[in-house]
Amino acid sequence: MTAVPDPEAPEGVDLERPNAARIYDWFLGGNANWAIDREFGERAVKTFPMVKNIARVGREFLGRGVQYLARNGIDQFLDLGSGVPTVGNVHEIAASVNPHARCVYVDNEPVAVAHSQILLEREGVADRHAVIQGDLRHPAEIWPRALDTGVLDPKRPIGLIMVGVLYFLGPDEPTAEIVQKYLSLLPSGSYFLSSHLTGEGVLAPDGESRDRIKEQYKESSTPFHLRTRAEFSEFFAGLELVEPGLVWLPQWHPEEFESKATARMAEDPSFAGSIGALGRKP
Repeated sequence: MTAVPDPEAPEGVDLERPNAARIYDWFLGGNANWAIDREFGERAVKTFPMVKNIARVGREFLGRGVQYLARNGIDQFLDLGSGVPTVGNVHEIAASVNPHARCVYVDNEPVAVAHSQILLEREGVADRHAVIQGDLRHPAEIWPRALDTGVLDPKRPIGLIMVGVLYFLGPDEPTAEIVQKYLSLLPSGSYFLSSHLTGEGVLAPDGESRDRIKEQYKESSTPFHLRTRAEFSEFFAGLELVEPGLVWLPQWHPEEFESKATARMAEDPSFAGSIGALGRKP
């Protein structure tokens, strides 16, 4: 069945299939989604009732990471695969620590880009905030475009963010090479913040539900791929990991600010099914 074009949808939006960025927005309570995304999300919740909470854990990790970096002197950020703007956007959290912080958002989903543009037009600052549409798989294209915005100074440390996105790059893609290319472009003193879904070490006996969710995502335009800790750690080659290193998301600096969804997983942080880390480029 062909989806009826939506006159309010940004140009290029695929409404034939649900999309991860819009589904994630629905999980978090946003409104940048369509009926096809909401129907998918509702089925996902029936399959795995804690999926909304897990989505919030990922968002809270991003917030804690940005706040940590801003408190430690990083005042410019490049957020790749930034998704649809929702509660706790990078520029907002960074500005809460340093009002002069800068941020460039990059996403390949037209809805995410359109809503980011609206948000930045309403509360952003032209020379400190920007959004571009592009695919992070192409660093040779994305990097110069990000610099062309005039927002980032390539001679000073940058906080590179790839949170909740690398698992949408499949096993046949050179993901580690892509990440390493970006890292090679960063100046010394920069940081890399990332997270990834994994099935390794998850203690809760709900493997079938997680497997069904993964199969369900194959129906979307954005299926995901799990990686092991060893595979994820390859992305940080050459970097100095910030304590506590590579851990379950609820274990990463929970003291940064109150995280209700994260607190619910304090007894079994593996339930989040996501690991994360922050690395510094020497």
